[in-house]
Amino acid sequence: MLDFAQARRLMVDCQLRTFDVNDNAVLDAFDSVPRERFMPQGREGFAYIDQTIRLGEAEGDVRVMPAPMVLARMIQALQVRPGSRALDVATGHGYGAAILARLGARVVALEPVAALAAVARERLGDQATLIEGAVETGAAAEAPFDAILVEGRVETRPQALLDQLADEGRLVCVLGPERGAKATLFVRAGNAFGSRPLFDAALPPLKAFAPAPGFAF
Repeated sequence: MLDFAQARRLMVDCQLRTFDVNDNAVLDAFDSVPRERFMPQGREGFAYIDQTIRLGEAEGDVRVMPAPMVLARMIQALQVRPGSRALDVATGHGYGAAILARLGARVVALEPVAALAAVARERLGDQATLIEGAVETGAAAEAPFDAILVEGRVETRPQALLDQLADEGRLVCVLGPERGAKATLFVRAGNAFGSRPLFDAALPPLKAFAPAPGFAF
């Protein structure tokens, strides 16, 4: 039988540390939260492979659990501290939200797909407030947030989510077309938003953030 604790430690040492994840709190969170608990039923043995895990599809949106090294670097960029207010957009089964909670954040997890939201609600328990709502509109009633994690690729600037950041709040997402997409960090300063690319990353698109179709001639 697979030793999940040992597999989790190997993930931290061989995937995260070697991919510039050096925040001890983030490393400890990934070493503490059982990723297998958030896997699709029957696939727990694949929890610690270095791959993005498909969770399901609804209305054209593919929902995934990002590969550990991608998720860890995105969360590290958020600089979550105990007491931070965090929003996890497209939470899927809730693994990212559980990591944020382990870091001490007060977490709101947003998932519009009812079947996935039901799984996340059961597996997260009281670690997060689960909201079934559209990813593009965020959770305005719970804002402002110090940190927003988007677990999917966006092709347009997620302005409604950015507007829900607190001053000096951070949002991280995978931004851009399929080829050339990058994990990107946004930081709010008053009414302005700075951004910078972090690293190349690939995630399925969230269709709500697709660019408007152009005119065909």
